[in-house]
Amino acid sequence: MSAQTSSSTAPATTSSLNAGLIWFDGRIVPEAEATVSVLTHALHYGTSVFEGIRAYETERGAAVFRLREHSERLLASAKILGMPTEWSADDVDRAILETIRANERVSCYVRPLIWYGAESLGVNPGRNKLHMMVATLPWGIYLGEDAVRKGAALLTSSWRRSSGDIMPTKAKAGGNYVNSVLANAEARELGFDEALLLDKEGFVAEGSGENIFFLQGGVLYAIAHSVNLRGITRDTVITLARDMGTPVEPTMATRDELYTADEVFMVGTAAEVTPIASIDKRPIGAGVAGPYALAMRERYLEVVGGKVPAYHDWLTFVYD
Repeated sequence: MSAQTSSSTAPATTSSLNAGLIWFDGRIVPEAEATVSVLTHALHYGTSVFEGIRAYETERGAAVFRLREHSERLLASAKILGMPTEWSADDVDRAILETIRANERVSCYVRPLIWYGAESLGVNPGRNKLHMMVATLPWGIYLGEDAVRKGAALLTSSWRRSSGDIMPTKAKAGGNYVNSVLANAEARELGFDEALLLDKEGFVAEGSGENIFFLQGGVLYAIAHSVNLRGITRDTVITLARDMGTPVEPTMATRDELYTADEVFMVGTAAEVTPIASIDKRPIGAGVAGPYALAMRERYLEVVGGKVPAYHDWLTFVYD
């Protein structure tokens, strides 16, 4: 693997995230040494791509869930942004596994990132070197135990999801997430757990970082939208639902259709499967975490925890 070295001269700092050791341009270094220049192109223009991945504790030690799919999506995002990466999916896989082992993690959230460096501050990134890092972090329930136990409260955001002719919505690019940050901050400031974003025509798109499902009359509807990132967790839940005997249909929906659904839930690497109790202060179903969503969450956690051999192909065991 080619290490594209950093020109950083920034002072060493350590965050409170307890990342420990970080894979940084081909070397494992302490977090305090994984620094970049304040003139880094990605810092000014959002020219980075990243992934969110989880490793779970199993009887065979830590296992990364759907590692190869995440590594491939990271490189696909880079390709969409025109980044001339030298890394392969095998390289990304190895960097992730090496970082987990170096930190002796039994479970963690994994954040790989590719970004443009600090050789030039012009808008065109072509003169800047590409860098890659992998961090592993302790990570609990994304929205908190109450949101899972009682069901989360969503607010339809005043911010619309960017369309594909404005931003590259199929890339998990740093710059895209200003949209998510604004929507999530708005919801939190108004006392809600998470935001629901619509597209410019008023159709449901997704949460700030989650895909949306709703259950109606025994059918599970998966929100399908051209502006959404292709969700790996979404694909997982569709497979699990069908294996559990639930018919699944992709659909477009307006928010009032969600108001009257039997159940609504969100899925994502961070959120896993999180039931929704209300949207815009309208109760969904009985206004509590729905039984199907809770059953799906339980099944999902069994699968990622290595308790269902039929799905072991989705797991990469770190210490094998």
